Amino acid sequence: MFATTAYSGTREQQYSLLNKQLDALLDGEPNRIANLSNASALLGQFLDRINWVGFYLMEEGELVLGPFQGMPACVRIPVGKGVCGTAIDKNETMLIDDVHAFPGHIACDAASRSEIVIPIIKDGEALGVLDIDSPELARFTEDDRIGLEQFVQTLIKHI
Repeated sequence: MFATTAYSGTREQQYSLLNKQLDALLDGEPNRIANLSNASALLGQFLDRINWVGFYLMEEGELVLGPFQGMPACVRIPVGKGVCGTAIDKNETMLIDDVHAFPGHIACDAASRSEIVIPIIKDGEALGVLDIDSPELARFTEDDRIGLEQFVQTLIKHI
């Protein structure tokens, strides 16, 4: 039913295809956890040079671990703490070239060197964040930021 896709073209074209795949994959499924699980699996297949991809979801005023691909992770992150907590607190994407230089970085996986975190906001409500880590410094680019923000916008329609 599913197969690994070879992505070609510009990075913008690749993200466009990824977002179409996400929309089709989640279409008609109302379960939030199932949709977040498939979204993290799709990103895990699409992105290279990463060691963790997944979601932290807002629960009673803090971020709590949700569906992910990778090594076991921190379960709870306070709003305003670390890269994820800062992204949700400021409601802005955090693209961090060197996590060890980020004040208050929470090291869930010592192998992580760079990170991108995109807040998930639906109808003004903070639902959580998409968090992606890489063992490489400066792994994520402006193209990744744009493409992943679009990915989150597509995902929001299904959660």
